[in-house]
Amino acid sequence: MAKYSRLEVAEVMKETGMVPLFYHPDIELGKKVLKACYDGGARLIEFTARGDFAYEVFLELNKFALKELPGMIMGVGSITDAAAASLFMQMGANFIVTPTLREDIAIVCNRRKVLWSPGCGTLTEINRAEELGCEIIKLFPGSTYGPGFVKAIKGPQPWTSIMPTGGVSTEEANLRGWFSAGVTCVGMGSQLISKEILANKDYDGLEAKVKDTLALIKSIRS
Repeated sequence: MAKYSRLEVAEVMKETGMVPLFYHPDIELGKKVLKACYDGGARLIEFTARGDFAYEVFLELNKFALKELPGMIMGVGSITDAAAASLFMQMGANFIVTPTLREDIAIVCNRRKVLWSPGCGTLTEINRAEELGCEIIKLFPGSTYGPGFVKAIKGPQPWTSIMPTGGVSTEEANLRGWFSAGVTCVGMGSQLISKEILANKDYDGLEAKVKDTLALIKSIRS
């Protein structure tokens, strides 16, 4: 069962401005990644459930976060149907992220007051997601649309909260472009938790990168 309500999760997303994305089948490596992100200041992690037996990995990582990382909010991404969403919510997922707009997932998440963020790519999809109770829209793939799309949406719909995923990097120009356009937060995967960091087990480097990126986002916003 989720520890945090959808409104609490949405508020932390807005406050920190960044949701790191991560998947690896090695549980012990995953724990070290979580700890590095946490020590760097991140308070949310989206575990992208893309591998076989990913639910077993998430279960152990969420137990670790609850015990060792107070305030760390664990969610799950790459969810494609209501059954998978329900499974991960039983394991304590605090938010569910999907690559597309799925109304069946909206229903099961809303029933439990769990935040769900669907991947949308048109204004019609965004409007439908908001009608279904979505707090924060995932713009996916962000690289296809860019900050200009966000700015165009925010004009007629200033109430829409957007989280681009894909096409977001740690570079200042990139982040400034997104936040200047009006995004609420950004989802960041391999640009933050890179293959090199994982291969070299450079957890100190990851902690520093998370810390620097969060500081940069705070500076851009101010």
